[in-house]
Formats: sequence, structure tokens, C-alpha cells
Amino acid sequence: MKLLVFSDIHNDRKALDKLMAIDADMYVCAGDLVSWRRELTGMAELLKPRASKMYMLPGNHESESDIAGVCDRFGFQNLHAKSIQAAGVHIAGLGYSNPTPFNTPGEYSETQLAERLTPFATLKPLLLICHCPPKDTDLDGLKPGAHFGSTAIREFIDAYEPVRFFCGHIHECEGRDAMLGRTRGANVGKRGYLLDLTTLEA
Repeated sequence: MKLLVFSDIHNDRKALDKLMAIDADMYVCAGDLVSWRRELTGMAELLKPRASKMYMLPGNHESESDIAGVCDRFGFQNLHAKSIQAAGVHIAGLGYSNPTPFNTPGEYSETQLAERLTPFATLKPLLLICHCPPKDTDLDGLKPGAHFGSTAIREFIDAYEPVRFFCGHIHECEGRDAMLGRTRGANVGKRGYLLDLTTLEA
């Protein structure tokens, strides 16, 4: 069973067309399909061919209500602060980012992120998808010494060790893989990441 995770499209129609041409059993848009909530309906139209397999998270450029509305209109599944099971794996999603300097629509405090991650703590094996990366890792660094990920997400991963972790948000880290303790993580970006769920080991 193949899962395609992607993030941070930011209205790039060509990038999204390439992703939608990839055959998978599940698709997860991990946030920031658009920039500043603009043209969300138009971008969602490009996801329609995969509607029955499409799961959505809000990034920091969309609100919870934006994504809930798009899911209702187009028949996508809202994965924000929820979990599902597929191929014997719990897949959990949490959108939004920690606070940014830009006051974007989808931001949580670290306390809010921690609270929303807590229900996932007992899920085993867990594949966790967040918009925001964990702090002080290879997935969140703009440059050496400049890390802007979430401490709450980092603490959750350290404590509960999901088998896999996917994120976006920090564009400079697109395509990077990292071992976070026993968790293998990746910043998927607009290129996306295709994973065969049947190869995961609990």
C-alpha cells in the first residue's frame, strides 16, 4: 500500500500536477497548498482526480476552517488532529506551525501543539505527519545555528518514537532525511515522498 506525502505547494500548479500523476493508494497534503489562503478552491480542483484517496492538513498559510471547508466541498478527508489506520499502521496528522514572525493564519503555541499531539501517544506503530518539523534537527534548519521547528513536536518524537515522521514548512530542508532517535524523518516539500506502508517495521 503506497502513501504519497507532500507539502508546501504554495500555488505551484506544475508541481501539483506532477504529484497527482503519481499512482498511490493514499495522498496526504501536509499543509500550505496555497499562500495566505489565496486561490484555495482553484488549487483544490487539481486534487479532485484523487479525491477519494486525498487527506488534508492545514499548514500555517491555511486555517482549520479553510481546510475543513475544502474537504467538505471536494470529498477529501480532513486529517488534522486525527488518526486513521492503514496496512496495520496508525497514521496521525497535525497541521499548523509553531509561532512565526509573519502572523500567518495557521499557528499554534507550543502548548497547543503538545496538547493536540497527546492523543497520538498510545498509537503503535505510529506514522506521524505534521506540517511543522521538530526543532534542532536536520529537518528545520534554515542555516547552521538557525532552527525554527517545534519543541513540542521534537519532545513528542523523542518520547514516543514513531516509526516514521513526515513534515514540511521549512523550504530550505526539502528532501532531507534524518534519524530522530529511532524515528526516521523526512521533510517532504513539494517534491513529495512515496512510501510503501507494507515495508514498515513496528
